[in-house]
Amino acid sequence: MTTSVVEPKVGFGRTLHAEWIKLRSLRSTWYTLACLFAVGLGITALAANGAGQAWDTATEADRLAWDPTGRSLMAYIVAQLIVGVLGILVVTSEYATGLMGTTLTATPRRTRVLAAKVVLATAIAAVAGELLMFGSFLTGQSLMTGQGVPTASLSDPGVFSAVTAGGLYLAAIALLAIGLGVIMRATAGALATLVGIVFLVPAMAGLFPSWMTGLFNYWPTLGGSAALTTVPSPDYPHPWLNLAGMGVGIAAVLAAAFTLFRRRDI
Repeated sequence: MTTSVVEPKVGFGRTLHAEWIKLRSLRSTWYTLACLFAVGLGITALAANGAGQAWDTATEADRLAWDPTGRSLMAYIVAQLIVGVLGILVVTSEYATGLMGTTLTATPRRTRVLAAKVVLATAIAAVAGELLMFGSFLTGQSLMTGQGVPTASLSDPGVFSAVTAGGLYLAAIALLAIGLGVIMRATAGALATLVGIVFLVPAMAGLFPSWMTGLFNYWPTLGGSAALTTVPSPDYPHPWLNLAGMGVGIAAVLAAAFTLFRRRDI
């Protein structure tokens, strides 16, 4: 008589816990988070310390468009790259070490594994992003106080939503990075693609004919980052809609990532 062995069911909570153990055991995770706050707050300090000089040399039009909130949140420019690295490493570090095969042997349901990685990385990026954005805002405003320039507080119209949008934007970048990491399965390729999406394509807008320049107003990261300001831009009159549109585009990348992760070999 033979007996069958019933494998214990591994719930999503256990899968999520296992992914958390793996992620927190990587030194690169903590180095990346430390770099995020050190570089982000450093950029904020530089931008805030130069606010007085910028205000003194500003034209009347520049002063009307002065946005102390946006100046304090300029850390997002580099922070999005650092958060992207974190999102990429959540996936590609396992491909590089061969641990992905072990992970999929322990949890054969691939969609559950990837979903756990997505939830975990998004939660970390959202918390770290919000902490960085609020820390950058408070640091920036305190450094600008006494320089003779207009400052802002969280109770001012649009300020709290702009700071919150910064954390959401960084969480969205982390999601994009995870999708690229799954599709590329290599840190270098995923990072190069992320840099192209976030930095190179917007920077190349001026190289194209004028009739094509307007198309760049719909580039997801440009529109999404417009939500981090309190002074409306004529190019992005509805920045939260742009941020939502960015989320739709990232959802498409994640859908492709889930499909490939489920169908490909390790």
